Amino acid sequence: MSKLVIVGTVAFDAIETPFGKTDKILGGAGTYIGLSASNFNVDSAVVSVVGGDFPQKYLDLLSSKDINIDGIEIVENGKTFFWSGRYHNDLNSRDTLDTQLNVLADFSPVVPESYKDAEYVMLGNLHPLVQLSVLDQVKNPKLVVLDTMNFWMDNTLEELKQVIAKVDVITINDEEARQLSGEFSLVKAARVIEKMGPKYVVIKKGEHGALLFHDENVFFAPALPLEEVFDPTGAGDTFAGGFIGYLAHTDDISFENLKNAIIYGSNLASFCVEKFGTERMKELSEDEINTRLEEFKKLTQFKIALK
Repeated sequence: MSKLVIVGTVAFDAIETPFGKTDKILGGAGTYIGLSASNFNVDSAVVSVVGGDFPQKYLDLLSSKDINIDGIEIVENGKTFFWSGRYHNDLNSRDTLDTQLNVLADFSPVVPESYKDAEYVMLGNLHPLVQLSVLDQVKNPKLVVLDTMNFWMDNTLEELKQVIAKVDVITINDEEARQLSGEFSLVKAARVIEKMGPKYVVIKKGEHGALLFHDENVFFAPALPLEEVFDPTGAGDTFAGGFIGYLAHTDDISFENLKNAIIYGSNLASFCVEKFGTERMKELSEDEINTRLEEFKKLTQFKIALK
């Protein structure tokens, strides 16, 4: 069984969408990635930090999904990272109402000794210096995947470039790919980003699917058309968790298998958006996952009749 190290926030979110609003609920990139990856037979550990206000039941939830939580530091006299946001009617844009770094401001990640030899590393959206610290602690990973965002491009670009130079795969959205590369064409953007270090570039396009680039190879996977999207929070992290979880489970990092990983990531993300926060991911069954994979298969596979 492959080992997977996940670094990312374990946090509180307060979310408002056109369909309702929540008080503080479980959130954070590390949480979504971990819950998503737990659908595969992988020995995973989350590296993060929470405050003394973080409920034990949330830690128990992660443990119940066979996620190792030894790397989650608890600062008893501190408060957990908190984010609050309001989504617009199209659910593609949102306003951040409040961000409280709290214990995350002084976070120095510690990878558990038993996971320093992990074959797979998922660097969730965090400060690049935190991501670099994790890379310094793992010995010789087979595959490192980076997820980042425009905030770090705006504020810590040089440190971010140091991380990008050390990873095998980067996952960002189309707007971020254009910003990072300075190119409008996503094909050109991917080529520029590949030159920064990664062998593979995954560009997420939300409800319009995802693109995978490697040298001259390009693969496109659609997102499953859904009747209702309730809350898009965590969908990108859930995608990343499914992507890395599938690769760690199959232990195959060929371009052909990365195509499958894109589909598995998209499949799991389609569940995440159906309820507020992590609610849908907590109750997800293997049968549901497989049934929806069949829907993906019908959506994407057909024979083209040549003249």
